[in-house]
Amino acid sequence: MVCDFFHPNVGGVENHIYMLSANLIKRGHRVIVITHSHPPDRVGIRWLLPGLKVYYLPFPTIASSATLPDFLAFLPYLRYIVLREGVELIHAHASLSSLAHEGILHAHLMGVRTVFTDHSLFGFDDAASILTNKLLEAALRNVDAAICVSHTGRENTVLRARIPPECVYVIPNALVAEQFKPDLTPKDAREVTIVVISRLAYRKGIDLLVATAPRICMLFPNVKFIVGGDGPKMIDLLQMREKYMLQDRIEMLGPVRHSDVRDVLTRGTIFLNTSLTESFGIAILEAACAGLYVVATRVGGVPEILPEDMISFASPDEDDVIRAMSEAIDIVSKGQHDPARAHERVKQFYDWMQVTERTERVYANVLRTRPRPFWVRLQRTLELGRFAGPIFAIILLVDCLFFAFLEWWIPRGSIDKVEMHWDQQRFRKVRRPSDGA
Repeated sequence: MVCDFFHPNVGGVENHIYMLSANLIKRGHRVIVITHSHPPDRVGIRWLLPGLKVYYLPFPTIASSATLPDFLAFLPYLRYIVLREGVELIHAHASLSSLAHEGILHAHLMGVRTVFTDHSLFGFDDAASILTNKLLEAALRNVDAAICVSHTGRENTVLRARIPPECVYVIPNALVAEQFKPDLTPKDAREVTIVVISRLAYRKGIDLLVATAPRICMLFPNVKFIVGGDGPKMIDLLQMREKYMLQDRIEMLGPVRHSDVRDVLTRGTIFLNTSLTESFGIAILEAACAGLYVVATRVGGVPEILPEDMISFASPDEDDVIRAMSEAIDIVSKGQHDPARAHERVKQFYDWMQVTERTERVYANVLRTRPRPFWVRLQRTLELGRFAGPIFAIILLVDCLFFAFLEWWIPRGSIDKVEMHWDQQRFRKVRRPSDGA
């Protein structure tokens, strides 16, 4: 697993990588994670339960926990780790992860197959999206398979990266339902608590929350808000609370640890998500599992997450959010939403072991195919465009020359190999790609 986003940072991508790795280990695979360091104490090799080995490489971040893409500095580290650990497949995550893109670029030099998982949606008409989409297209030009967490995300990735649709699979996120059991103690029916847990950023629709929260409080005197999370829009929420004197009705928690999310969710009856773009929305799934009724904007892959009787949708518009919230308050006030039943339904829908088995089948399909020769990769790279094609082709050629230099400077025979446990050796001998290994 290669990605810039991993623990100790908290987020959907970080949790997805950890849970997928943990369940792959349970099924007998050997999994390592490669990410950047978190000074001063997260540098080098660390171990996480249940036996997950993590390489924290000494690369500084530039913004949003992402490293600077330089295409070459990562190669000596990746080559050493791949040869030392006997890596057979690299699974890269996240469109904005430089390490993920570079891992896909370098993998073919060592005969390692590649899979990429896209966790986000991006547009097509602004400068940042245009640049990001071209980098993604270049990175995925020679990837063996891609995974998206929703059908909407799949369409978005196919259009942005211009990769064949038959190479892109849809495997949703999941959660550990036992960690989000609802609190079934009776609540005061006269009081409705709305919970918001999100990164407080523009794309999460916090401006929409700032505009609608005072109106909801004015329309429903029995409503209170609990807002958890941190981000650049925190100051806007605090100013709104001061302006409308809602200190006793809007509780600001600040950053919330993932281990505390369930306790925060169970304090409420309705979960509000105002995102402007969302590929899947794991927070919505966690809230529904904890027994909350959900109100969410109809964007991206959100409509694919829950049955229609567990969620009310709104357009990303102030008046429509008010309408959907009024509908949700009426439903929970009349006792028409059963938290225990909601928990059981989500528990059946989303399970990490099912996600792991489906991901294994993608790995098996990739390992059964033949890798592309270098000249094919070079030709496909040149097809990126009049300007981007030659630029990335030069990067590819320099990458090969640098790899040849490393083969001479640090011969493979001088790199110590990790000794596998007897059970792992037996697993690799018995299991075949056709069995899902």
